[in-house]
Amino acid sequence: MKQFFKFVLATIVGIIIVSIVSIFIIAGIIAVASSDKAVEVDSNSLLHIKINYDIKERTPNNPFAGLGFLGIDGEKAVGLNDILANIKKAKTDDNIKGIFLDESYMMSGQATTEEIRNALIDFKKSGKFLIAYSEVYTQGFYYLASVADKVYLNPKGFFEFKGFSSEVTFLKGALDKLGIEAQIIKVGTYKSAVEPLILTKMSDANRLQVTSYLGSLYDHFLTGISKNRNINKDSLFNLANNGIIQEPEDALKYKLVDGLKYKDEILTELKQRTGIDQKKDLHNVELADYAKSSSKTDNSTVNTSKNRIAIVYASGEISGGDGDDNNIGSEKISKAIRKVRLDDKVKAVVLRVNSPGGSSLASDVIWREVMLTKKVKPIIVSMGDVAASGGYYIACAADSIIAEPNTITGSIGIFAVLPNLQKLFNDKLGITFDGVKTGKYADLGDVSRPLTPDEKAILQKSVNHGYDTFTKAVAEGRGKTQAYINSIGQGRVWTGSQAVKIGLVDRLGNISDAVKSAAKKANIKDYKLVSYPEQKSILNKFGEGLTSEVKAHFVKAELGENYRYYEQIKGVTKMMRTPQARMPYDIVIK
Repeated sequence: MKQFFKFVLATIVGIIIVSIVSIFIIAGIIAVASSDKAVEVDSNSLLHIKINYDIKERTPNNPFAGLGFLGIDGEKAVGLNDILANIKKAKTDDNIKGIFLDESYMMSGQATTEEIRNALIDFKKSGKFLIAYSEVYTQGFYYLASVADKVYLNPKGFFEFKGFSSEVTFLKGALDKLGIEAQIIKVGTYKSAVEPLILTKMSDANRLQVTSYLGSLYDHFLTGISKNRNINKDSLFNLANNGIIQEPEDALKYKLVDGLKYKDEILTELKQRTGIDQKKDLHNVELADYAKSSSKTDNSTVNTSKNRIAIVYASGEISGGDGDDNNIGSEKISKAIRKVRLDDKVKAVVLRVNSPGGSSLASDVIWREVMLTKKVKPIIVSMGDVAASGGYYIACAADSIIAEPNTITGSIGIFAVLPNLQKLFNDKLGITFDGVKTGKYADLGDVSRPLTPDEKAILQKSVNHGYDTFTKAVAEGRGKTQAYINSIGQGRVWTGSQAVKIGLVDRLGNISDAVKSAAKKANIKDYKLVSYPEQKSILNKFGEGLTSEVKAHFVKAELGENYRYYEQIKGVTKMMRTPQARMPYDIVIK
């Protein structure tokens, strides 16, 4: 027994010692990784841009980036905010001689690519060079690379130029096999978010809207390439439509690229352009490192202005509660908007929306704060890749709305989904239910049986009321009649270019344009930019267990590109809770 207690005591002491050492190791890693030590940029350097990750609106507050620690993203993922800031800084940095746009896979939406592309076009005004190279050009990366002075492709590489496609995964067949009926209550001819649950192919109305917005996106894509590569747009259309670009030599023949070169040949040219000896290494600075550098020729001084313009980032699906860095929690975003509204130093607000929507109730909660803010100070909306349904709801009360031409927006509609699992329980599993109730509607929403006609009428009335509230809010915010909003609503999806024509968006532009607009409306010229809501530190995430990030990391690693199907199925379960102001499924443009 004495030996047993010794063993137990030794084990406890050992656990304590290991725990203490682990804490010090983790603290040390955090201290090193979090170091704000400035990065020195050598003369004759290249800004090396290589993007092989999904670009978030803001750079994650992750000192473990690059370490792959505990399943947190191992890549040095730079957010759109810092990508744009770095390109702008490089424009006036004498140590940066040019930009090398290296093999990238643009996983983000088209509006994000548009903002980076426009930043690169502005960079070229400095007279510095921009070289693009890849072994594989996806259409998304080629659209970005097409602004370069020289576009090079590996002689044995792959060049994708085939046009756009968009497909929907329909789940009705699988639900039928499981004995599950999706009971739908909706408003809107085009509110097609529920179609995958009740159909096996697109409805005519949905096919019409997808054809319309896909055509608008493709036309913008071709127009951009035509302008920068000096190739007739109709010729570009024919090249894609007839499948002419099959080999690297085809891309060169039709002037989509400027040369077929191996990587060593690219490096030789880059050394020549930067004046580096061929026997020495290039002076490369990565995006993540350049964010920590200080430019010797940057004439800007420390801004001591007391004026502030707040950028409130609303990114991800909309739900109640606090949400997280990747989702919009109505409580967290409302609190952030309220905070900047009450802060006298904040003279104007830019609400950056990148959301497909979600809970209609949570969207209304955020809309209320936007509406109250508009009464006391300017608030301008900048739309990212998508600002639709609930994402448009939270935007519509702003003073003005600015979107990219290829932003996905609109989708003004409401729906609810309630599953009927009776056949699954009774026929598949042999489970039956029985009980008592004190009122006719006491068990309204019970998934073990179908809705009665009276219950459907109650839910339809609730959804109708939600749609009326939504369209009324849009009408008031946009200065239109509710009847007009209803005519362009009905759940229909529009691109930014289309939305300007019908009055849902004021003008085309990026987040920088939104900031300038906010400053002009507030009548200030000198100001600081401040960002909200505050990003959680890695220590905060440790306190929360990192559960969601670790789980997502391993699921993504296992499923790869099929991860989006997993997300779609997860999204179905979310839709079966409360009325939704949500985009029609996950729009994927190929």
